[in-house]
Amino acid sequence: MNKFKVSFAPSVRRLPSYLNIIMQSQRNGDAYISGTVIAQELNLEPIQVRKDLAITGIVGKPKKGYPVDDLIAAIERYLGWDRTRDAVLVGAGNLGSALIGYQEFRLHGMRVLAAFDTDPSKIGMKVHGVPIHSMEEIEQRLSALSAQIAILTVPSPFAQATAETLVRSGIKSIWNFTNAKLKVPDGVVVQREDPSSGYAMLTVQIQARSRAEP
Repeated sequence: MNKFKVSFAPSVRRLPSYLNIIMQSQRNGDAYISGTVIAQELNLEPIQVRKDLAITGIVGKPKKGYPVDDLIAAIERYLGWDRTRDAVLVGAGNLGSALIGYQEFRLHGMRVLAAFDTDPSKIGMKVHGVPIHSMEEIEQRLSALSAQIAILTVPSPFAQATAETLVRSGIKSIWNFTNAKLKVPDGVVVQREDPSSGYAMLTVQIQARSRAEP
């Protein structure tokens, strides 16, 4: 069982949204930003924003708010986005290819070095400048790369076996975009993403709005 748990998980999930607003404020030339302004942009309570920002260690100034530059640095440092982390992607289908091309990852320090797939028509090609290699070469190539993270986008029936190969190859962090619940040794971090959860939130809000309309 994976014993690694992140405290303040809901706060961590909100920090990137805060960062986008704060960086826009920086581009506007603002020296300070208040928790109230951030809260208004995201329809949150100001006290929630202040509690979330407190986990980064930064303290605001009364009647002025937070120094914009310092706040950006504090959030990026807390998230680990102030350093580069190398990654590989396994499963270069539509989702995998889209993730490789997502510019925000690069802006926040994640660099995809290589992708792996079983489709012979993809092997030897590049997606957004990232080379695609055969799955048969994954253990050999991973030993030569400095990748810390593996992004897993293979079909769910193959997820567990692929994860085991990644672990054997030295990967300690897996970002799981499949429906499979992975079993990994202690010391391996797994973060599972479930797009259906976001869609569920969207549709519930649509239904709530519809019921509220006259």
